[in-house]
Amino acid sequence: MSKIRANRKAPRREKKGRSYSAAGVDIDVMMHALRAVRRSVASTYNDDVIAGMGSFGGLFRAPSGNMILVGSIDGVGTKLKVAAMAGRHDSVGRDLVNHCVNDILVQGARPLFFLDYVGTAKLDPAVFRAVIAGLVKGCRENGCVLLGGETAEMPGLYPSGEYDLVGAIVGVVARKELVDGRGVRAGDVLIGLPSNGLHTNGYSLARHIIFDVAGLGVGDVFPGLRRTVGEVLLSVHRSYLKPIMRLRRHIRIHGMAHITGGGLVDNVPRAVPEGLGVEITRSAWRVPTVFRFLEEAGGVDPVEMYRVFNMGIGMVVIVRAADVAESLRRLVASGIRGRVIGRVVAGGHGVRFSD
Repeated sequence: MSKIRANRKAPRREKKGRSYSAAGVDIDVMMHALRAVRRSVASTYNDDVIAGMGSFGGLFRAPSGNMILVGSIDGVGTKLKVAAMAGRHDSVGRDLVNHCVNDILVQGARPLFFLDYVGTAKLDPAVFRAVIAGLVKGCRENGCVLLGGETAEMPGLYPSGEYDLVGAIVGVVARKELVDGRGVRAGDVLIGLPSNGLHTNGYSLARHIIFDVAGLGVGDVFPGLRRTVGEVLLSVHRSYLKPIMRLRRHIRIHGMAHITGGGLVDNVPRAVPEGLGVEITRSAWRVPTVFRFLEEAGGVDPVEMYRVFNMGIGMVVIVRAADVAESLRRLVASGIRGRVIGRVVAGGHGVRFSD
């Protein structure tokens, strides 16, 4: 049985073929930079900070004492370049809201309100209205208030015709319902929930392969699919709020991971305590066509693929083995099909992939 082994503490090795770093994004450099500033950031904490850097969302004690505020901030990244190429800006707002909702959801929080930032060289009213319409739709779908935001015109900072989109979210969870991974133990099962494409990560590498290497345009039919390249790449980042909240009414979830930048390799270990690792079986689900095309057309190393992209799994839920069957049934009833993709094992703190 062939295996791919990946550990966050392992030294980076040079890989043949296309890589994220060659496309301009080096995950290791980012991780080292984050570790370097961790102590400085922690110097701002007070007694109300429950968890800061390192979690999907920061945890802050609410005034009542029995509730915890969960905050997170993120952006859409270079998916915005695809939106500009396709002339379609009505979906990136939903991408942003759903991404942020998922980030605080992994700790059990429901969203309260959302704030956005739009930065551009010169505001295009039509584009702006489309972006805000997407934000509004995303907030409505997730029961979240679009509380306010900032729109900034800065000629010379942003390229003409482009913009940046960032959002911050605040949610709340009862202290007794917080999901922090401390209850995870060896033998627990990983249930993977399907993604809706690339979501909002890996677009620098994906764009390089699709547009530069394969020579495709946004209006071309995506190889192996019946949709255009633009439609495939602009598929909306899925929100897992409703099915997860419904599942939690019946099943105790001990850990969750939103599969964003860093893929399954870096995100799943964030949901389990030190001293525990995970084994993931790649054959447990069918990798969507878009990822198989990127790997083959770009000659991307398999380890790189599972660290850059979600590979068809957008959220991982960790439950006891005895709760698996009921969990899968409840998820189907909520409109989403989960799959058992692996298990928690003793020793280490990385991910081991097997076929």
